[in-house]
Amino acid sequence: MLRIVQTVVVAFLAGLAGAWVYSSSQSEPKTEETSLVNLDSGPVYQPNVVISAPNASMDKVDFTAAASRTIPSVVYINSISQSGVSYTIYDMLFGSSGEKQMQVSSGSGVIFTADGYIVTNNHVVETAERIEVLYNKKVYAAELVGTDPSTDLAVLKIKETGLPAINLGQSSTLGVGEWVVAVGNPFSLTSTVTVGIVSAKGRSINVVADKFPIESFIQTDAAINPGNSGGALVNKNGELVGINTAILSRTGSYTGYAFAVPVDIVKKVVNDLIKYGLHQKAFFGAEVVEYDFRNAEKLKLNTDVKEFKGVLVASITENGSAQQAGLKPGDIITRLNQTEVNSRSTFEEELSYRSPGEKVNVTYQREGASKTAEITLLNRNGESSIVKRKIFSDAAVGANLEAVDYGVKVFRIRDGLFRKIGIPENYTIISINRKRVKDPQEVIDFFEKYKGRVFLYGINSSKQEYPMQFYIQ
Repeated sequence: MLRIVQTVVVAFLAGLAGAWVYSSSQSEPKTEETSLVNLDSGPVYQPNVVISAPNASMDKVDFTAAASRTIPSVVYINSISQSGVSYTIYDMLFGSSGEKQMQVSSGSGVIFTADGYIVTNNHVVETAERIEVLYNKKVYAAELVGTDPSTDLAVLKIKETGLPAINLGQSSTLGVGEWVVAVGNPFSLTSTVTVGIVSAKGRSINVVADKFPIESFIQTDAAINPGNSGGALVNKNGELVGINTAILSRTGSYTGYAFAVPVDIVKKVVNDLIKYGLHQKAFFGAEVVEYDFRNAEKLKLNTDVKEFKGVLVASITENGSAQQAGLKPGDIITRLNQTEVNSRSTFEEELSYRSPGEKVNVTYQREGASKTAEITLLNRNGESSIVKRKIFSDAAVGANLEAVDYGVKVFRIRDGLFRKIGIPENYTIISINRKRVKDPQEVIDFFEKYKGRVFLYGINSSKQEYPMQFYIQ
């Protein structure tokens, strides 16, 4: 019993002692001393920060005027085509031809003239069987006037007058670092305005799918996305300086840079398409490449030079204008007329302003000596004349026909044989009954005379193989 009492007393005293220690620690908080060593032994660093009033010139940057002038001149474009044929179990059981699937893609366009001419990208409309222009809450059926794959441009026409044609600027005077405004319809969002600067000029990014591409793009960091294609790139005054064409992206949407066809090129191409139906592209008769260490070494030229200035002639077209003027592979072109040439894109852009039959003075270097030559530019057929579009129209087949690279293209189908047998718009006939065709008159003559089963092989507007079989009575 005595032991239990002793244990309780000791525990009670220990509890009192613990409570006293805890109370003392709370009433007198422990502090730590910090030793400051040599803090005043030298001058105190003062960062060179200048606080000034807001930049007055930046305050004056206002894009509302440019946007208000441009938005009325930008239209929405629907490109409608067949993507293929869908078959159901009933089609397979009962031998039906299936259901055609329609595909609609959208883009932008710019009103070029008040009487209805609209410029856009070729890739926006190249697969279209039918084109619609949406403007001012109206839908217009658009006629495809002409396309130019080498610059990725196309011209449409709608039946309307008094349209707000965009004001045209000059891309040649556009400066790197200058503000630009992009207007278009990205992701089907109409009349979207974004702003950036000109990041570079004369860019070649190898995106134009053509045998003889012309790439001298304006590069901008204005946000441009799918649907912006064919839209306007304007300066602060609302003047057109380019047609938005491509983005450099790993995701398929805007990630930093976009590219536009310079308006100086656009003017020439659009005028050609309206007047002739074809871009009057001028050919130099030689392939040029960048003049740099690697290409100079390939052509066994002297690489111990202070500066690689100009473009290299890599190859010559036999009997072409460059060969006739005396140029050879390895020559270094430094000037076309009065324009200095220091890149392939500059060379191509300078030629893009010209037409077959025009003459240019070329300054070039050969083995350290400066030489000049006069070159007559030619057309794609090696002639100096204007290339005219030849369209055949036949009432019996009820369509227009035109010779193209692959065969004979059929378009503007109306009432007639081709509509009855189901030939789609912008169908290219490659062969009839396994015989190649290249001349529209061949096609017209065949369908005027032939009776019986026909096997037609060709490609549709989406460049997909599209064989057809039918019987003509």
